[in-house]
Amino acid sequence: QLQPVEYGGGLVQPGGSLTLSCIISGFTRRRHAIGWFRQAPGKGREGVTCINSDGSVQNYASSLEGRFTISRDNMKRTSYLRMNGLKPEDTAVYFCAARWDVCTVDGGEGLYAYWGQGTQVTVSA
Repeated sequence: QLQPVEYGGGLVQPGGSLTLSCIISGFTRRRHAIGWFRQAPGKGREGVTCINSDGSVQNYASSLEGRFTISRDNMKRTSYLRMNGLKPEDTAVYFCAARWDVCTVDGGEGLYAYWGQGTQVTVSA
């Protein structure tokens, strides 16, 4: 099993930046992918992006490309989501998820078996 835990949420002003971290514990020696999802108030959960163990990235939300960047440090068992140019509509609970092998193509949350509790990101003046 894998146990993701997110860190780094908070309140940020529009136009600001924030970096979320996800630390994975468990059987991390087996190849696994780490994905980021978010759920805005009153909306369903949507896929943001995913990174494979070799560092290759699968983006799930084309509208976020250029502002959100995923990275990974396998030695630290950690994934990072760097968010720049934040907008009020980015306000959401951000979740880290993990699955064995590689990222899915379309970001379907049902294909991720392991989930963190989520961290709140609020973008407001």
